[in-house]
Amino acid sequence: MAANAERPNVLLILVDDMGYGDFGVFNDGTTETPALDGLTEEGICLTQHYSGSAVCAPARAALITGRYPHRTGAIDTLEGRGLDRLALREVTLGDAFGTSGYATGHIGKWHLGALDERYHPNNRGFDEFVGFRGGWSDYYEWRLDYNGEKREADGRYLTDVFTDEALGFIRRHRDEPFFLHLNYNAPHFPFQAPEEEIKPFRSRGEFTEAVSTIYGMIRRMDKGVGAIMSELEKLGLDENTIVIFTSDNGPQFGGEGEESTDRFNCDFRGAKGFVYEGGIRVPAIIRWPGELAEGEKVDRMVHFVDWFPTLVSACGLEVPQGPPIDGKDVLSTLQGESEQVESNRFWQWNRYEPLITCNAAVRDGEWKLVRPRIEEAMQVSERDLQMDRELKYEPEKHDSIRGRPFPDREVPPPPPPRLFNIEEDPLEETELGDRHPEKREELLKELEEWFAAVEADRARIED
Repeated sequence: MAANAERPNVLLILVDDMGYGDFGVFNDGTTETPALDGLTEEGICLTQHYSGSAVCAPARAALITGRYPHRTGAIDTLEGRGLDRLALREVTLGDAFGTSGYATGHIGKWHLGALDERYHPNNRGFDEFVGFRGGWSDYYEWRLDYNGEKREADGRYLTDVFTDEALGFIRRHRDEPFFLHLNYNAPHFPFQAPEEEIKPFRSRGEFTEAVSTIYGMIRRMDKGVGAIMSELEKLGLDENTIVIFTSDNGPQFGGEGEESTDRFNCDFRGAKGFVYEGGIRVPAIIRWPGELAEGEKVDRMVHFVDWFPTLVSACGLEVPQGPPIDGKDVLSTLQGESEQVESNRFWQWNRYEPLITCNAAVRDGEWKLVRPRIEEAMQVSERDLQMDRELKYEPEKHDSIRGRPFPDREVPPPPPPRLFNIEEDPLEETELGDRHPEKREELLKELEEWFAAVEADRARIED
């Protein structure tokens, strides 16, 4: 456990669809993120930090359980199908902190079970919840859940609501240890921001309207982070609070003309939805005065599943009994005390039913094997897209999941696996499978064995 006289608080901030290239410190000031840039100066920045998935619900499941998302049942984003639901057997970070005497709060996006009260955050280890339970929300026409009570929009911008609620939680629990999981939905679709935040980027004439708006959304969110950090300092809590800031997956790219969201992301290949680096390598900043260095970069690989055991270790928690976790405690690595023995890490995501031949990857040291996407396996039916929108704007139309059977689909044979050396080629520009066929076959076998194991675990989910 850390040397702090008191148990540290934890503020885990997770944003939505934000890449390395969206930070001012990584894009030569193109965006305006002074609070986040300041955190990189006061803490450490991870340069090889990986999400648990290329999309949000599975990534969030990995983060709060320390387990690969397939094991948890949260395999897709479609809450109308129940494919985002975190199995009831899973132990969350909320459970771990709550049973150890911490006040626990979840603010913002949940997306781990939207249509069944058994999956409500208040039933998953969080004493307090303010947010929405699905995959996205309008920033002005929002409907929020306040510990089970529904509240309608009051004119405020949603990012500001979440900042205000985080400030309130911190003030209420200033005299006791707390774990707050703050989940801003910025800069996820729909792309909306106050005009004063968009104007500085639109006026440059360098970006599409969508990108200008996204940068405005990030600008406003950064102000919220700054306000929260100022409040921690004002209350005398900043020296004994672990602050982690990260994103659930890479940036969303696509669209035509002024609706295009394509933008700088440090030239990584791919984006949200892809298991190339642009979809799964995500920024992470950790600030913990007296325990972690200031202004340093850590180049060792860290994965979402590692945060559960690492925070448990940092805070000296007694973890409630539950399924075995996949993550490793990387606290000593973050503290620069020892070299980390890296474990293989895996990813896979497609729509409805997982396919190992589609959009899967394994990272083993410097090597990475990718099974590219099969577009036919990535499609969502029009009926499910309609339900997805209705759940945000007309939730009264749906009170239960649609479930099975899933839409029929014909999936063609997969393209060949692709092998990269990430240490030498982080942008995944040079395919090396023909030069290293033994390594390609070795990683392909590892990936298939992992998939068989996690899918067998998922098959045992009873709820």
